[in-house]
Amino acid sequence: MTNITFVSRIISWLRGRIPGLMTSLGVSEQTFMAILAVGVGILSGIGNFVFRKSIDLVHWLVIEQGTQFFNISFEHWSTARLWSVLFPVSAGVLMLPFGLFFAKELRFGFAHFLERVNLRGAKIPVRTMFTRCFASAITLGAGGSAGQEGPIAQIGGAIGSQVGQFFKVSGDRLKLLVACGVAGGIAATFNAPIAGVFFAHEIVLLSSFELTSFTSVVISSGIATVVSRALLGSLPALRAPVYMLAHPWELAGYLVLGLLVGILAVCFITAHYRIVDRFAALKMHRLVKPICGGALVGLVGVFFPQIFGNGYEVIEKVLLGDGALLLLGSLIVVKAVATSLTLGSGLPGGLFAPSLFIGAVTGGAYGKLLQFLFPGTVSAPGPYALVGMGAFLAAATHAPMTAIFLLFEMTGSYNLIIPIMLSCVVGTAISRHLKQDSLDTVELSRAGISLEAGKERNIMKSLRVGDVMTRDPESIPENMTLRQFNHFIATTRHTNFPLVNQKGELTGILSVQDFMGVVFEGDLLDLVVVKELATLDVITVNTEDNLDQAMRKIGYRNIEQLPVVDERNGRRLLGIVSRRDMVSAYNRALMVRSMEEDDDE
Repeated sequence: MTNITFVSRIISWLRGRIPGLMTSLGVSEQTFMAILAVGVGILSGIGNFVFRKSIDLVHWLVIEQGTQFFNISFEHWSTARLWSVLFPVSAGVLMLPFGLFFAKELRFGFAHFLERVNLRGAKIPVRTMFTRCFASAITLGAGGSAGQEGPIAQIGGAIGSQVGQFFKVSGDRLKLLVACGVAGGIAATFNAPIAGVFFAHEIVLLSSFELTSFTSVVISSGIATVVSRALLGSLPALRAPVYMLAHPWELAGYLVLGLLVGILAVCFITAHYRIVDRFAALKMHRLVKPICGGALVGLVGVFFPQIFGNGYEVIEKVLLGDGALLLLGSLIVVKAVATSLTLGSGLPGGLFAPSLFIGAVTGGAYGKLLQFLFPGTVSAPGPYALVGMGAFLAAATHAPMTAIFLLFEMTGSYNLIIPIMLSCVVGTAISRHLKQDSLDTVELSRAGISLEAGKERNIMKSLRVGDVMTRDPESIPENMTLRQFNHFIATTRHTNFPLVNQKGELTGILSVQDFMGVVFEGDLLDLVVVKELATLDVITVNTEDNLDQAMRKIGYRNIEQLPVVDERNGRRLLGIVSRRDMVSAYNRALMVRSMEEDDDE
């Protein structure tokens, strides 16, 4: 205990002294962040190495040993293949300890990761590195249909966050270090440093570009790639033949492929979350769901073993032109379903690799069809599989630059740059037109969260008018005379009053300012009723509107209060909400959110 205390004191001393030392040496803030980015890059590369080896270990224990023990062949059909159902089932069983001790952490999906980075101060607990590493290694190593980019992005992000918290950097700088870790993790995983940079900027930093942040992210991504290549080798993540554009008319085929992929990406996003919702609605213990999900994936894998794992070996075969048209067409649907079953049941993993897989088999099937229809123009299906792979990823994630550079760096194919760019941009445009959300933002939109809106607006969007409004507001009858109103305002502290008719329905709103113009006209006090001075075109809200919507309506007319009406009957007055009420509710919610962030550390 004494040694541990001594070490912790030394660490605390260093943490407090290093920033001051940098300042005294004349090291600028940008230089200091670049130095930290180097450290984050090194640690992210090492984290990727540990993660990859963990996947290999689980794969050896479950798949390789299980295949030998049950004498299973995935090349030729035999009844022994039925035993392969147990592979993903074992993933669900091995997840039981994580579900018991780290249940909250395992619900920390990539959408929640983005929320935490952009809206919750970017403070990611250290346990994320370990839970995401080993839990996701179990899923991938035991045959679950998922990818490793989501987990490694969170692992790298957690590393960056911990480095930033260690040196007590500010909120924006902490977010930058998380982006550095994400870029390093992605770059090391796919051996793609440029794609890592664009992933961090397009998906994590929401395309916000600053030269200082870009420099740090580039440094971290490059260093992580160097570390990964030193530990794992420098071969591309996928081996693909060198393809060329055989005929200018093929560009029309790639354009149609982009349109097709954009539509399929929207179908995949929609179907994926429907399956996720079905699992969430099941009346079943949460620890049993991963086992059931693994069993369903195993049943699919008995007939289509290609869906097991991240599918990179299958993608390479499709890039070479292998696979019958019917099989490739079937794998589009089967892989999508298997991925949704895996992730929907609670087994952790990413969606990048499945998106690449679906895109590759879509492009491969499309290429074979074109080759059959136009044998003189289309020479091979492989190029279409390559382009489809990137286009589907771009359309599903709404991140075309990440997809384009990832495709280049993963395969080393730079000769199809025009078809790749064309299909990726067209696919993304179609996907965005048909569906506003990407794979990573659907859950956030359902919760009323827009990452682009910022922390303040999202807090306001999370609060409802019905929870903030003043019920039974002080209203006045529309036929009240000005003299009666003059006596009435002497007994109240309010300055705005809804007008109601005999049925209690809203007919207008009157402010003291409206009344001040005639208060000294004594001859009119008994002749004029308040409705003649009131604003009859009233801006209203209902109880289900959020405070962001209400505040925007207030801002349009620069008014202080809004009547709250029944949603079905737009004239029935239920309450009133003021600017002061909304600001007070926001401050309370902000305090609660800050306390929750402190509890999560």
